[in-house]
Amino acid sequence: HVQLVESGGGSVQAGGSLRLSCAASGPPSSNACMGWFLQAPGKEREGVAAFDRDGSTSYVDSVKGRFTISKDNAKNTLYLQMNNLKPEDTAMYYCAADFPSTPGACGATVRDFDYWGLGTQVTVS
Repeated sequence: HVQLVESGGGSVQAGGSLRLSCAASGPPSSNACMGWFLQAPGKEREGVAAFDRDGSTSYVDSVKGRFTISKDNAKNTLYLQMNNLKPEDTAMYYCAADFPSTPGACGATVRDFDYWGLGTQVTVS
């Protein structure tokens, strides 16, 4: 059974920083594809950053240079450090995980992830 619990959201002014955490229970996160997604009101959920099984990371263009995804395998926890936040970053942020049975790169879309947290709200004014 996989459970993901996000924390760290809040309200900040533009230019501020937040660090989101995603505590995972179940299979070791070292075997997982993991990522952060956001969903703004009235919009579809979209990927923000991803952590592949080979340790590589990827980011959507709008957050490159501002957000950093990282993972602590010993704590089974995924992080998203968000710096220089902008009002357009306002959204509910979700942690996602998947454990593909086949080798290869992780997917990056919503449908590539089977497990989701309940989300944490980030509001930038």
